[in-house]
Amino acid sequence: MKFIVSSAYLLKQLQVLGGVINNSNTLPILDNFLFSLDGNSLKVSASDLETTMHAILEVESSDSGNIAIPARLLLDTLKTFPEQPLTFVVEDNHTVEISANNGKYALAYADGAEFPNAVSLSNPSKTSVMGDILATAISKTIFAAGNDDLRPVMSGVFFQFSTESLTFVATDAHKLVKYQRTDVQASETAEFIMPKKPLNLLKGILAGSESEVTIEYNDSNAKFSFDQTELVCRLIDGKYPNYEAVIPKENPNVLTINRNLFLSSVRRIAIFSNKTTHQLKLKVAGAELNISAEDLDYSNKAEERLSCSYLGDDMQIGFNSRFLTEMLNNLNSDEISLSMSLPNRAGILTPSDGLDAGEHVTMLVMPVMLNN
Repeated sequence: MKFIVSSAYLLKQLQVLGGVINNSNTLPILDNFLFSLDGNSLKVSASDLETTMHAILEVESSDSGNIAIPARLLLDTLKTFPEQPLTFVVEDNHTVEISANNGKYALAYADGAEFPNAVSLSNPSKTSVMGDILATAISKTIFAAGNDDLRPVMSGVFFQFSTESLTFVATDAHKLVKYQRTDVQASETAEFIMPKKPLNLLKGILAGSESEVTIEYNDSNAKFSFDQTELVCRLIDGKYPNYEAVIPKENPNVLTINRNLFLSSVRRIAIFSNKTTHQLKLKVAGAELNISAEDLDYSNKAEERLSCSYLGDDMQIGFNSRFLTEMLNNLNSDEISLSMSLPNRAGILTPSDGLDAGEHVTMLVMPVMLNN
C-alpha cells in the first residue's frame, strides 16, 4: 500500500479530525487515525466511540488497504514540515514509512480492522442548512449549556426543526438562550439534543463556510455531511425541559442601552462584587441606570451611572455578573434591550439591531435575590 499526498493538505484535514480524539481512551486503537485507501481516494477517520468523523482526501495512488496510524505522532511530525509531497509506504515489518524531501520516518501502525465502525443511521430524517448559519446557531447557544452530569439533557443544545423555522436552545437553569431562524425550514418536524463536543467541532470547521450541510437524524444518532467530511454522533437521550414555560411573556419594563457601554460597566463593577455570589444590582429610574456591587467581607464597593432609555416603573433587580457578561459578549449588536417584569422574574436580553432577516435571539437570565 503506497500513496502520495501534500503535507499541508494532509495536516489541515488531520487537525480537524484530531479534535475528536480524547487524551485518554479506553480502547488503545482510538489513539489512531484510520487510513482507508481506495485508489486515489483516502478516507481518514477518528473516533471516541460517541463521535466519529471522517474526511475523504485526494491522493496519488492505485493501491487499496486500511491501517491505523498513531494520531499524536503523525500530527507532531506533520506540523514541522514545510509544504511538500509526502510518500507513505506500508512495509512488511508492521511500520509505515513516510518519505519527505530530505528524510524518512517510520511509524508502527495497527491493524485497521480493529477500528470501530461508524454507526449507520437506519431510516433517518433529513434537512439541509448552510454551514455558516449552523456555526452561528451553535456559537450563539453553546455557551449557555450546562455542565451538570446529573442533568445530561441540559448539557447539550436542543435542536428543534419545523416546517416554519429552525430553533436552537441551550440552558443551565440560570441562563437560557433561544436562537431561531425563520428563513430556514426543515421538511418535517423533529427534535433532538446534541452533545457539546461534536458541536464545538462543527462550530470550528463551519465558521464562515459557504457549503451546505446535510443533517440526518433518527432517535439515537445524528449525521452531518458537508464538503468531503462526515460527522456521526450519538444524541443525548432524554426529554428536553419545556423552555417556553420559563420565558416570561409579559415584560412591561424595558431598558434599552448601548451594549458596549453596558458590558464594560458590568465588567468593571463585577470586580468589586462578592466572589461567591457575583451579585450586581441594577437600579433603573427615568433615563438613568445605576449599576452597583458590594463585597461586605472586604468592604469593597463600586457604583456607576449610565444614561439609557427606559419605559416602565422604577425598579431594582440583582443579576449574577458572570452570566450577564457572557450573554452580552455573545451578542454583536450595538444596542440591546433588557425586558423585565418583577425583581424575582427572569430578565430577557434581546439585540435591537445587527441581526439578519429571519434571525431571532432571545437570552434569559435569572435574577439573584437582593439582600436589602
